[in-house]
Amino acid sequence: MVRRLFLLVGLLFVLLAQGSPSADYFHAKQHKGQSSKGPHFVLVDRKIGIEFLSGNISPRVQWGMARLSASLKKAGYEVVIAGKGFKGDRIVVGNWSTPAVQLVLKNSKQRFAAPGKEGYVISGNNNLLLIAGADDSGILYGCLEMADSLTQQGHLPLSIGKTDQPQMVLRGACIGVQKPYYLPGRTVYEYPYTPETFPWLYDKKLWVQYLDSLAANRMNALFLWNGHPFASLVKLKDYPYAVEVDDSTFRKNEEMYSFLTKEADKRGIWVIQMFYNIIVSKPFAEHHHIKTQERERPIIPLIADYTRKSIAAFVEKYPNVGLMVCLGEAMEGVGKDDIEWFTKTIIPGVKDGLSALGKTEEPPIVLRAHDTNAPEVMQYALPLYKNLYTEAKFNGEALTTPRPRGSWAELHQTLSKLGSVQIENVHILANLEPFRYGSPAFIYESVRGMHEVMGGNGLHLYPQASYWDWPYSADSVQGGRLLQIERDWIWYRAWARYAWNDERSKAEEAVYWNQLLATQYGCSAEDGANIVKAYDQSGEIAPKLLRRFGITDGNRQTLTLGMLMTQLINPFRYGLFTLLYDSESPEGEMIIDYVDKEMKGLPHTGETPPAVAREVVAHGEAAVAALEAVAPHVTKNNAEFARLLNDMKCYRAIAYHFSYKVKAAMQLLRYKYTGNIADLEAALPDLAQSVASYKLLADLTAGTYLYANSMQTAQRKIPMRGVDGTFKHWTEMLPVFEKELNTFRYKIDSLKSSSGKAIARKPLPEQKVNANTRWVILKPGAMLYGDTALLVKQLAPELSDLLALQFNWQQQQQGATAVQFSCVAPVKILVGFFKTSRGAFVTDTTFAKPPELETNAAADDYGQAEARITNGLVIDKLPPVNIHTYLFQAGTHTLRLPKGACLVLGFADAAQPVPVYDAMLSGENKSKNIDWLFER
Repeated sequence: MVRRLFLLVGLLFVLLAQGSPSADYFHAKQHKGQSSKGPHFVLVDRKIGIEFLSGNISPRVQWGMARLSASLKKAGYEVVIAGKGFKGDRIVVGNWSTPAVQLVLKNSKQRFAAPGKEGYVISGNNNLLLIAGADDSGILYGCLEMADSLTQQGHLPLSIGKTDQPQMVLRGACIGVQKPYYLPGRTVYEYPYTPETFPWLYDKKLWVQYLDSLAANRMNALFLWNGHPFASLVKLKDYPYAVEVDDSTFRKNEEMYSFLTKEADKRGIWVIQMFYNIIVSKPFAEHHHIKTQERERPIIPLIADYTRKSIAAFVEKYPNVGLMVCLGEAMEGVGKDDIEWFTKTIIPGVKDGLSALGKTEEPPIVLRAHDTNAPEVMQYALPLYKNLYTEAKFNGEALTTPRPRGSWAELHQTLSKLGSVQIENVHILANLEPFRYGSPAFIYESVRGMHEVMGGNGLHLYPQASYWDWPYSADSVQGGRLLQIERDWIWYRAWARYAWNDERSKAEEAVYWNQLLATQYGCSAEDGANIVKAYDQSGEIAPKLLRRFGITDGNRQTLTLGMLMTQLINPFRYGLFTLLYDSESPEGEMIIDYVDKEMKGLPHTGETPPAVAREVVAHGEAAVAALEAVAPHVTKNNAEFARLLNDMKCYRAIAYHFSYKVKAAMQLLRYKYTGNIADLEAALPDLAQSVASYKLLADLTAGTYLYANSMQTAQRKIPMRGVDGTFKHWTEMLPVFEKELNTFRYKIDSLKSSSGKAIARKPLPEQKVNANTRWVILKPGAMLYGDTALLVKQLAPELSDLLALQFNWQQQQQGATAVQFSCVAPVKILVGFFKTSRGAFVTDTTFAKPPELETNAAADDYGQAEARITNGLVIDKLPPVNIHTYLFQAGTHTLRLPKGACLVLGFADAAQPVPVYDAMLSGENKSKNIDWLFER
């Protein structure tokens, strides 16, 4: 075909030079999809024969060839099935290794190396165009490549010689079959598959659209996230009462899941069902009078048997579906239980299902390295099961840096060397919600970092925003909701492009993205470059803000809602997740460290707060200016362009808000060292400007967004606790920041007129409880561990003379602590956790892990997540102690605490507020508490 077209085009020009050719010799017609390089001429009949050379055709290859045929017809070609007697131009398709394909290659003048997994070769020679794949997926991707080329150029190429294959083994996106809120009578992650809760789950048209978008981006995996999906999809002979849905819904679920997996397989996509441990169905729990989930619950035979049989039935019913296992969070993740659960329940369950099918081919199992010692688990698992993958969060539940470091990078590197594939998870993106994000530059560098720093060779991509509200975005628009896959198309396109190949030249990428955005909005390539600039400039703002000023990389913080001043100047009070600064940020300084060095005249290191405060404002201004320059030239998708421009203005406003507030924080922190009220007064103008910037942000979002964050439960803590979907919009937060400013002014005035007396602190009133334990009066010299000689040296005044429990140190090293008690009135239990430096790769359980929402979704079920009194107790030769409170109502209860050393320091009257402050029993001057400046 290629030689024939060359000859015809050459002959045409010869004849044109000599005069008009005979009409019945041939007719030249210009394609309406001509390239910018000049007209392309085709035959009168424009007939193309398509032939498959490799025996039986699989559904995957059939689908790919159908897409290619559709593109040919749209470009004006007549497509026929080519048989042996077919004369004319042909496209032949087949597997690289088959003799028929090798014969075509032998007759070709082009030479190619054999493509790797999912790879393909496209060769044009004579009147043949060959698409040869290393496997069915390779053939599929070769067909899609030619279909894309036809769509872009409007015609087949005059010549082609191309080979390609993906770099990353697994390239997947995920959908949460979950909601922004808890269902009645249920807790976190418990969402049965029902049409009432998830109407989109049964929308076949939407599934086809989504799967087509994954295929177009050459993604080969779809992760479905749910706490316990099995009771919605399988029925167990031994546990018939465990099913969570009625018979009609169960049949719908069977049909939906079968449809989804079949359609996904056509497009070369593995469906991978994720689930948590240990969670059981609500009917099962009620039947056996147990909780659906309880983190500290040990493995019991009943639950192990139920889970193993659930997995076996699932594998038997859906053999082409993989599994993703989260060993941590819903069960105590570090220790031997997770190893036992994975090797004696999960893997055997999969094998039981395969045995029932008579199959030996193992579906993939992905081990999520979250709140578990994944390297140790894999050491025991790999000898039992070969098709294993590991997965870990790239930047936690945010996007902060392309190149993580420290203990987090070490964990990924360790997993990547196990012999299995390490998947990098771009998770939740709590700092990007809800504004549009699509920086090709930041995403490109991130994928490079996945390879070069983390050793990853797989991508697990979350939606850019509104994960909990799939399939819709947070935009408020007339006439309905926007679909995430349509709004955030550039997010998926960029990650998928570089997961396929991140070794592309900058010049090539500039042309690609500039033209793509120009096409999207009907403007010039120069305007397209400005749109790319806006994405890249705005793409630096949220990552820089969170990594330099944030509390956590988790979804308990919504960055775009701003931060309280107390969160900026005293992050430890709010459970600072130090991994954010130690590993998920470039080397640099927090605000409190920066000011401490300033006041001591010490040199600064790395990225600093004032530098970031300046940079984010510059990024915001550049992003808005770039889009405003394009606005007059936009001729397509005008409404979406207006929303994109508004998002850039929102990014600019949030940048100004943080910049002014950080400047104010740095100024007022000087007061810790000087005691000079003038330092506080100097902070007022910047704090006022930060509120003004936030008011602009509230105005920009008032009619354009429904919410900032899609997780609208009490787990969301920062800047405000999101109970029952409150404090989810900027208009709700604006009065909070206005009050904060007014309180600060009031406190400055009070300081001027007061004598500056210290706050008098008194012991907390005790609440009596019944417990079979050893009691100790809490005071200096008290022995809180009966099997040691360790004594209390100092304690906060609030703890004085409370009745504490005396534990056995060795027993706490061997297992979890459980305290049974009863009370006739509500009670707050004061629990002490030792302050230790815990990296990402945690194996040491000497000291119990404090409640942490980053790894434990139940970490605030009793209001225990945040430390109330930090540095509140000192025991000889041990780290200082932070005090948390657990609230229990009247009744009989069991307080369950993790394995490792911890303390129960007393039982206080629940009605008595426990102050939040740093007792500074082992703190430095920079830890001096000035939170009271913002609290009435």
